[in-house]
Amino acid sequence: MEKKCNVAKKSIQFQLFSQRQRINFINSILGIKPCSLIGTINSTKKTNLSIVNSTFHLGANPSLVGLIIRPDISPRHTLENIRDIKKFTINHVNSDIYQKAHQTSARYSADTSEFEATGLTEMYHEDFIAPFVSESNIQLAMNFVREISITENATHLIIAEIESVYMKEDYLGEDKYANLEKADTICTSGLETYHSISLLQRLPYAKVPSS
Repeated sequence: MEKKCNVAKKSIQFQLFSQRQRINFINSILGIKPCSLIGTINSTKKTNLSIVNSTFHLGANPSLVGLIIRPDISPRHTLENIRDIKKFTINHVNSDIYQKAHQTSARYSADTSEFEATGLTEMYHEDFIAPFVSESNIQLAMNFVREISITENATHLIIAEIESVYMKEDYLGEDKYANLEKADTICTSGLETYHSISLLQRLPYAKVPSS
């Protein structure tokens, strides 16, 4: 016998929404996403900082990360810098800086560094050329691997490899699991809504029960 959901639901006709309403709906309906600041630099040493919610894990060995960048129908300084320099940084956003981080989404000119415009502090580790965000509690140095153009919507998939990670050692558990709650990493839904995270439970690796 077919089971029916006991909670009243209806089909949301999002195709009928206005363009802005559809953007809000589709960006939020897939749930909570990472919230990161991408730090880049160009050949004239001008830095750029942009907030994204599209970074994702691709694999641990090699340690690959994916990053989706929107269509370059308007200037995409982050994309241009990554193509040019082949290096960038990923910086976790925390509750102390999310408002400044959000402001980096404004359309500043290429001559304006979002670090200066928002009051966030650029910093450098060793000889890595791209800037990190000093106020970020978890910072990743990234090496560009390749770019894939997604023809269906003209976005760009950047594949990159983690070169280094900078964070306090007490954010690591004994099994080297990164405690994002302790690092005050926050997440986002949609384009302008921010959420703190809290641990429910860490479950063991799932196995088929023995008979």
